Amino acid sequence: MSPEDLRKLFPALGRKVYGKNLVYFDNAATIQRPQSVLELWNGLAVNSNANIHRAVHRMADEATEAYEQARLCVKDFLNAESREEIVFTSGATASINLVAYSFGEKFVHEGDEVIVTEAEHHSDIVPWQLLCERKKAILKVIPVDDTGHLDLSVLEELCTPKTRIAAVTHISNVLGLVNPVEEIVRICHSKGVKVLVDGAQGIVHSRVDVRKMDCDFYAFSGHKVYAAPGTGVLYGKKELLEQMPPFMGGGEMVGTVRFSGTTYAPLPLKFEAGTQNFTGIATLKPALELAAGIMEDGDIVRSEAEVRDYLYDGLRKVEGLRLFGTTDNMDEKIPLFSFCMEGVHHEDLALILDKMGIAVRSGQMCAEPLMDRYGVSGMLRVSLAPYNTMEEAEYFMKSVARAAAMIKQ
Repeated sequence: MSPEDLRKLFPALGRKVYGKNLVYFDNAATIQRPQSVLELWNGLAVNSNANIHRAVHRMADEATEAYEQARLCVKDFLNAESREEIVFTSGATASINLVAYSFGEKFVHEGDEVIVTEAEHHSDIVPWQLLCERKKAILKVIPVDDTGHLDLSVLEELCTPKTRIAAVTHISNVLGLVNPVEEIVRICHSKGVKVLVDGAQGIVHSRVDVRKMDCDFYAFSGHKVYAAPGTGVLYGKKELLEQMPPFMGGGEMVGTVRFSGTTYAPLPLKFEAGTQNFTGIATLKPALELAAGIMEDGDIVRSEAEVRDYLYDGLRKVEGLRLFGTTDNMDEKIPLFSFCMEGVHHEDLALILDKMGIAVRSGQMCAEPLMDRYGVSGMLRVSLAPYNTMEEAEYFMKSVARAAAMIKQ
């Protein structure tokens, strides 16, 4: 399949903005959805809108079947050992908060330690801060160097007998660098420290194998990987999930309820209280099937690498442009580029690009500590998906130069 063939599967890519063909370069925020996802999503909402797991009528059975088929698809995509290790949530944020609360309640006590990195999204910082405040624990930080790489030389020293868990991003949503998560897991496990990996960006740019990675938890959002918004996944090792208390109480997550005491449902339902986003969750199946096909398609993989390399080389040559997340090894770089331009405010540049039909992200990207690390108030981010083309990349480079010149006049 060519990128042009792939694009035909995504209705939104055919629209125009201000009379110009849309160039959608904000995929790290939310990727576009294919027709297969839209059709299933709409079909379930129209024809099988019934609560899952509870009723015995036909519509409820259809909704339940679609929901549980999605769970099996996620299990296979991640190479998890069992369906009980796949918990559905509303997104990566909810998944991380679940672990921070439930793992924290069971395993973290006063004086214990939690490790994060300087490159984390706020969703992988604030939940751990809340845990540390609640438990009087200590938050430690792995720094990044000037190129955006984690300084792992400090990790063994940061891990002490008091360290309970480390939370690290698979791929930074600002730097676009693939972190050596397997090495991080190995070091942490050698010190008895559990590891959560924030896979919000990793899930769409790499084939994740949680057993090979050996992480204890892996979290991602469906809307980053072609599925409906308001959907998310938490993978957790079964032995840990079994020990952790529920995150929320309500319907579905119970075994028996008595005023004298309540028992909880078996995994994974113990962590899925209330009515789930069943029409949205079901779309994970066609979304991940498409993602798997894209990752195995040599033509698309080559095209994506060519576009990435073109933009990386081009941006580095622009006078007055400061690119964040640099490397000599392009295998560790996804097609995501954050930068600042001398004398140009990132939001002004984004607004002009929008008028040219190009959608990009500007601001702090929910990573304020990383902005502080580099001494900037914000950046402009360009993030591509496999359906983006060389033609779009060339138009973007011309438009950036033109927009910067307009601002500087």
